[in-house]
Amino acid sequence: MKLTIKDRVANLLRVKSIIALLLTLTFCALTLYSGSITESFTNILLIVIGFYFGQSSKNINVRE
Repeated sequence: MKLTIKDRVANLLRVKSIIALLLTLTFCALTLYSGSITESFTNILLIVIGFYFGQSSKNINVRE
């Protein structure tokens, strides 16, 4: 089943997607402006991104 642009935008507006995007943007902003990131923030970011992509790939496999 092919997703339309409307479906893809709707998927981006889910809570887990918004949290993942905000954390990634925060990480990028901190890196650009301060140059140093704490290890705890990096660990949290990696866990959230890993969970997000893990759930996304799990959902795709279930649909097929």
